[in-house]
Amino acid sequence: MTLMSKSAALFAAATVAGAAAAGGSAQAPVPAGYDAVFPPGTPNPYNKFFTGQSYLQPIIREGVPAFNVTFEPGCRNFWHIHNAEKGGGQILLAVAGRGWYQEEGKPARELKKGDAVYIAPGVKHWHGAARDSWFTHIALEVPAEGGSTTWCEPVSDEEYGRLP
Repeated sequence: MTLMSKSAALFAAATVAGAAAAGGSAQAPVPAGYDAVFPPGTPNPYNKFFTGQSYLQPIIREGVPAFNVTFEPGCRNFWHIHNAEKGGGQILLAVAGRGWYQEEGKPARELKKGDAVYIAPGVKHWHGAARDSWFTHIALEVPAEGGSTTWCEPVSDEEYGRLP
């Protein structure tokens, strides 16, 4: 693979396998009136790296992989790092609800519909929903050579509880 990272290909394959294993049709139980652009998807096959329940809907698998990720209230992923030898990183586009993004050593940033975040390769971070709101973002994987993701420790309840 040249510019598309191996992790993106594995992520896409796991997404398809995970959706099939989950029955493929169990959509997220979003509340009435939740105005998301894309369907929320099926239970995320990567939920072992999340606190709470998230859902995944692949949008584009080739070129610049894009995934619609929906978080139930209070759900967040673990601290993690997107690695790359060349290129890489991640872009988050908030499309519904309210959530959070935080880089290690920096204050958390609230995310609302229309917000965008670029995450450079090698930056330890996490993202997820506010405790009282569903949250959906589009995750774009910036093409990379030698791309991979390192999953770290969960965001503790204490850390998360300090958010407004």
